[in-house]
Amino acid sequence: MIERHDTEDGAHFAFTDRWGGVSAVPYEELNLGGAVGDDPGAVRRNRGIAAGRLGLDPERVVWMRQVHGRAVHVVDGPWPAGADVPEGDGVVTARRGLPLAVLTADCVPVLLADPVAGVVAAVHAGRPGMAAGVVPAAVEAMAALGAEPSRTVARTGPAVCGRCYEVPAALRDEVAAREPAAAAETSWGTPAIDVVAGVHAQLERLGVRDRHASAVCTRESGDHFSYRRDRTTGRLAGYVWLDGGTTARPEAGKDRAGQA
Repeated sequence: MIERHDTEDGAHFAFTDRWGGVSAVPYEELNLGGAVGDDPGAVRRNRGIAAGRLGLDPERVVWMRQVHGRAVHVVDGPWPAGADVPEGDGVVTARRGLPLAVLTADCVPVLLADPVAGVVAAVHAGRPGMAAGVVPAAVEAMAALGAEPSRTVARTGPAVCGRCYEVPAALRDEVAAREPAAAAETSWGTPAIDVVAGVHAQLERLGVRDRHASAVCTRESGDHFSYRRDRTTGRLAGYVWLDGGTTARPEAGKDRAGQA
């Protein structure tokens, strides 16, 4: 099942769960990550399946080579076939109809859209990226293309919650020094980090008011991949795009997708 949010002005946000794909254990079923050890053919088919459910052409979905940093890339089309995808944890476009995607398995998938300016962004915000400021970097890149935070819609998908993300006290203090809202405590009373809270605090300070966070904790949900729970596992995806341009699959029934 895909969790989907659509706005009246043509912005679309979607988050996958782990079901409905072809990958075998331990990546069952809808693994969309191409760098976790799964069969590449299964990943291609899964990306085609997910895109088809959303009415997207899998060949046009822009993926990232995520590294837990703060680099953000502006694109106007898919990466050229055979080209090395640059490292980065945010991708931004002003091309309507171009779908952007982010992979996660506990980190926070952040999807942003200003439908008036025609600008969207997909951001991978794990603990290091959140602390380093990848979300503000993405909002800044959107603003350079004409987006305004006050018009921007933000949706964050399934991620590990602060009640489950246990860390050493020193690490919590280090992250909290950069983003106080991220300081948390587990449900069993030990130091923790709430990356979702940190991301939304950053968006609030940036002036992004229209925000929604998924209630799903990946570590607690058997319907979602969780690296902290399972270690060897698949990846979920978040997709964002705006109406306009070409989003539809060119040939119905074909499951095709590139890998990142």
